[in-house]
Amino acid sequence: MDQTRCCSSGQCAALAPEVFDQRDDDGVVILLDAAPPEAVHAAVRDAALACPAAAILLDP
Repeated sequence: MDQTRCCSSGQCAALAPEVFDQRDDDGVVILLDAAPPEAVHAAVRDAALACPAAAILLDP
């Protein structure tokens, strides 16, 4: 995750709230879980694909 690229759209927090949140002051993404359980992997992939700034990078 690259906070400097984040445009605060909130797609990641909406799609994977267990893994992503947003700072209250500017809406920049906050990573809540760097190694989420497999049950949310699909949601994390969807969040990465939906990010308009391509700020979310996934390890294979």
